[in-house]
Amino acid sequence: MTAERPTIVVIEDDPQLRRVLRVTLEANGFRSVETESARQGLLDAETHRPDLLLVDLGLPDRDGIEVIRGVRKWSEVPIIVLSARSRETDKIAALDAGADDYVTKPFTVGELLARLRVALRHTANHGGRESKEVFAAGELRVDLLRRQVFVKEQEVHLTPLEFRLLAVLIRNSGKVVTYNHLLRDVWGPAKVDQYHHVRTYIADLRRKLEADPARPVHLLTEVGIGYRLVTS
Repeated sequence: MTAERPTIVVIEDDPQLRRVLRVTLEANGFRSVETESARQGLLDAETHRPDLLLVDLGLPDRDGIEVIRGVRKWSEVPIIVLSARSRETDKIAALDAGADDYVTKPFTVGELLARLRVALRHTANHGGRESKEVFAAGELRVDLLRRQVFVKEQEVHLTPLEFRLLAVLIRNSGKVVTYNHLLRDVWGPAKVDQYHHVRTYIADLRRKLEADPARPVHLLTEVGIGYRLVTS
């Protein structure tokens, strides 16, 4: 009995590129579902529950960033952006919205397949992103599947990046997580030396989750190394 092929939803405006992606993915052991619109792409993502999404930003009915935000309301499925937009601001906006990676057009087939393998391997190493586990520590409760966070039974709003940072800490709860680990998993390998990103977002999380942000009981600093999420 053969293993089920990973499903990839391709949301791409260019019909020629969609054909190339379909042939490439099918030839490399993937099952592809293609559409040209954001609206249909969101429906396909919910219907097929894919293993990964490829999303163009320049879609005819709405910006691809809206697709990313829409999917991130209910899923942590890996999302790779395919876009002709090469400005740093566009890349930051997509990653802030919840994308896992950003590939600038034109790109080679080899590069894209490598990015796919990395994203899928990362998911497998964490036991699958669609875990139904609910994390609880003291008055903090986090539903990883529904992306909901509660403190004292009151729901707390987190930005996509804040939630991704918290999710990485939860998956490694009780362990010291280094700055490089957090930067690589949340911001990507290009940001591994920019520790101020982590410090800023940890401070924001403490303001939202800790009773006294100056004396945290959950998000502890390991000086010069990183952070630890305490479970008790």
